[in-house]
Amino acid sequence: MPSPTPNISENRPVIRQLDDSAINRIAAGEVVERPASAVKELVENAIDAGARRITVEYADGGKTMIRVTDDGCGIAPEDLALALSRHATSKIDGSDLLDIHTFGFRGEALPSLGAVGRLTITSRASGFDGAEITVDGGRMGEVRPAALNSGTIVTLRDLFFATPARLKFLRTDRAEAQAIGDVIKRLAMAEPFVRFVLRDVSGDGKGRDVFRAEAEQGDLFEALHGRLAQVLGREFAENALPIDAMREGLHLTGFAALPTYSRGSAVAQYLFVNGRPVRDKLLTGALRGAYFDFLSRDRHPAAALFVECPPTLVDVNVHPAKSEVRFRDPGLARGLIVSALRHALAEAGHRASTTVAQATLGAMQPEPQGARVYQMDRAGMDRPSPAARQAAYQAQAPGFAETAGVWGRVEGTPVPEMPAPSHAAAPEAEEVAPTPDYPLGTARGQVHENYIIAQTANGMVIVDQHAAHERLVYEKLKRQMNENGVAAQALLIPEIVELSANDCARLLELAEELAKLGLGIEAFGGSAIAVRETPAILGTVNARALILDVLDELAEGDSSNIVQAKIEAILSRVACHGSIRSGRWMRAEEMNALLREMEATPHSGQCNHGRPTYVELKLADIERLFGRT
Repeated sequence: MPSPTPNISENRPVIRQLDDSAINRIAAGEVVERPASAVKELVENAIDAGARRITVEYADGGKTMIRVTDDGCGIAPEDLALALSRHATSKIDGSDLLDIHTFGFRGEALPSLGAVGRLTITSRASGFDGAEITVDGGRMGEVRPAALNSGTIVTLRDLFFATPARLKFLRTDRAEAQAIGDVIKRLAMAEPFVRFVLRDVSGDGKGRDVFRAEAEQGDLFEALHGRLAQVLGREFAENALPIDAMREGLHLTGFAALPTYSRGSAVAQYLFVNGRPVRDKLLTGALRGAYFDFLSRDRHPAAALFVECPPTLVDVNVHPAKSEVRFRDPGLARGLIVSALRHALAEAGHRASTTVAQATLGAMQPEPQGARVYQMDRAGMDRPSPAARQAAYQAQAPGFAETAGVWGRVEGTPVPEMPAPSHAAAPEAEEVAPTPDYPLGTARGQVHENYIIAQTANGMVIVDQHAAHERLVYEKLKRQMNENGVAAQALLIPEIVELSANDCARLLELAEELAKLGLGIEAFGGSAIAVRETPAILGTVNARALILDVLDELAEGDSSNIVQAKIEAILSRVACHGSIRSGRWMRAEEMNALLREMEATPHSGQCNHGRPTYVELKLADIERLFGRT
């Protein structure tokens, strides 16, 4: 039978001081998890040194070699050995750990890297000669002269050779290289005025550029927009809304994509606090909460958001990797993100992402030129190709006019018959009033009794009448609910729910907020609560299950939208049943009234499930389809 305390021997344990080598290897386990962690620490040091050009090279996913070259201020020869000592840093003086304005401040990165790999630092500061120092598995060499114009070159070879067990936990070279690229892209977004180059020098050593971002010019918003276009692509930049809001010392900037430009996972969410890339549950929860009314559960928003605040309002000394932060007022940070994003989405009005039109044009590509209509059979005879045979069969298929579907309908004044030509002077044509230049155009017809075709000044718009009207009705119901409040239904017998003490306290803190949504709770003694009212619109509700759902969401973030989400799901269902149905014939004035209401209603570019309500095709794109350009 094993001992109940296997880690405690019968003899009295002896307290001993670990040597510096063991201490550095332990610290390296926290700071350097993989090659991407080493790249992050070295590039952040380069940015803190004031570098404006940073080049990162790696081989074999960073396992065999990582080299970071910068044009920063450099390190003096007499400071090289000190820079490799634990907790030696130029970033802070140690008097105030909350007043941090740089990426690094712990003084652990360089000694940790030198403890688990072969580290060489070559640097030259202004007014000093170049110098070099090498650390091999924790054993530091002598400082020696080196040739270098300016800046610093840090080379790390054979990562984790001193701790071979860590090598077994690394992934493939491709996966590690991808992680390095992700780190560089996040830092490139945080520093748009810095030039970044990422090179893979595996194999023959010639190398190839994996990522390159030139330094941006202009003001901060212009530079950030240009950098995001380089990193995340032009599509994101074209479909992103600028964010600029401030509240009680917190300043939020960045860009958030339209709901119709969503992703299947959260890979396109980039969050920064005082320029530092972070992965924070509070911020990601706030981002999800801002979009929860516009996207379905399986879709995720895309955004790059930057929170700037005095260092005293946020604690970055939470984790050795500095990827987590803790705000002094979490509710303030969350409220700022939710309100700023919702305000930007409302100002976007009926706007939908350009990717919807691009996908439509992609589905409408004409048959490639030179496509073979005939193909050779085994006997060498030309036979019609399968595509040609299918087209011929469809053209020759029998049909009757009485049973043919309605393919289209055009509203307008019938064209009068042309009079017979005469030698008499023709009367002057009556001037036609110009069509108003509406954003969604003027209705020209309805096809398949579901899609409205509208003409704009420079193209055409195809509207899904059911999806569009569903959103309009839904927004109207939400406005009425916000104006009149949520009606609560009192329970004849209050339902008592037993909870843990912590869960009970958290719920009671939100009692006032839940009451606004029609869910009335109060303490019932001990760790139990009494549910006295439920939202009337939900009908019969399992109060206990609803309370547990609220607690589950609170466990993921600092607030709960589950009750509001359930209420708005009911409103969405009501809007769906009360909207114009597919297959309904609409008059021209009805179609135009729907278009005008869409232009005046926020969020009308997508339906209640996040799908687009209309597709806009520019005339130039349509002409390209027909080869007219």
